[in-house]
Amino acid sequence: MPVYSYRAKKGPKDIVEDTIEAPSEKEAFEKISRMGYIPVRIQEGGVSPLAVSNAPKSSRKVRPREITVFSRQLASLIRSGVPILDALNIIREQADNRRMADMISGIHDMIKEGDAFSGALSRYPGVFSRLYIAMIKTGEDSGTLPETLLRICEYRSKQEEMVSKLRTAMAYPALMAVVGAGTVIFMLTFVMPRLMNIFTTLGEGLPLPTVILLKLSMYLRQWWIWVVVALLVVLIRQQLKMKAMKLPLSRLKLRVPLLGDFVLKAELARFSRTLELLIRNGIPILRAMDIAIPVLDNQTLRNQLDESRKELEQGGSLGASLKSSKVFPVFMANLISVGEESGRLDEALAEVADSYERDTDEAIKIISSLLEPVMILVMGLIVGFIVVSMLLPVFQINFMAR
Repeated sequence: MPVYSYRAKKGPKDIVEDTIEAPSEKEAFEKISRMGYIPVRIQEGGVSPLAVSNAPKSSRKVRPREITVFSRQLASLIRSGVPILDALNIIREQADNRRMADMISGIHDMIKEGDAFSGALSRYPGVFSRLYIAMIKTGEDSGTLPETLLRICEYRSKQEEMVSKLRTAMAYPALMAVVGAGTVIFMLTFVMPRLMNIFTTLGEGLPLPTVILLKLSMYLRQWWIWVVVALLVVLIRQQLKMKAMKLPLSRLKLRVPLLGDFVLKAELARFSRTLELLIRNGIPILRAMDIAIPVLDNQTLRNQLDESRKELEQGGSLGASLKSSKVFPVFMANLISVGEESGRLDEALAEVADSYERDTDEAIKIISSLLEPVMILVMGLIVGFIVVSMLLPVFQINFMAR
């Protein structure tokens, strides 16, 4: 079981430094809290917390994971009875990221001057999303800020876990692609030129695969700079056209076999989970829709949900509008309709999110298991073609010598 070193406040002036065994950082945090301490720093391994606190703070960008940890720590401190200003000071002192520490200091100062916590967070739109700020505002108004922060942590953890699984699934194929491309470029620019003189002595008698390989090698060595420039021009033009092409590309993504189903379920899982969180926290449905719709990346789905939101504003039903759009699955539309009729829309959305998250997890596993052999096969064919093209003239020379 992992060992975590921690630093915690036992009283107003007493600091405790020790280690604790726990399955995860979250479990360690809860164990320390149950001991009656207020956790200030938790780190896996045997590194001294004091040594870490004395290390120079980095100026890296504030990462989403740091915001999740910040939210969890703040929730635990406030639930333990620590005033929010003191809680922010405690968290700031143990922040390793200088930008994070500076941001917490700014939030602290704004609250001290009379701003609400949500108002202070809104000064950092690049770090805290509309969803986060709206949730905090509701938590402040209802007096349930710690519970709201914990709900945000749970939501963010699930989203981060999904992204992490996708990145893990794509890591090996991406590595294979990079290594394969590097191998091909090395063989064409370094190996082939050294064999050029041997091959050219055969003149027109070269096999076709070898001729193709020699031409590619020559063009790559002579025109590589122009190839790079052309790629940059294409990328720039693509960026300029991105807004105009966003809707057609969104439609195309949903229609591609296998990929379309994966994109649809991943997007709907994220939307359902976000809307469920907002409604469960007491935010009215129309405002919740305004916040949840921008979470989606696919423009087609966003446009359809905008239409559903308008129908809802005019007194219609969200489930009925989703069903009539023919873009959303019947399963989702029916569950939402049942949730609206029973007054348990948040539970229906949670069930939709759970179902599509499971489907997305399974799809990621399938995609990763298929991509690896496909990448190996493709790279094997390319390298095999190069090797065969290089050996054919050698066999031909040997045959002519006999």
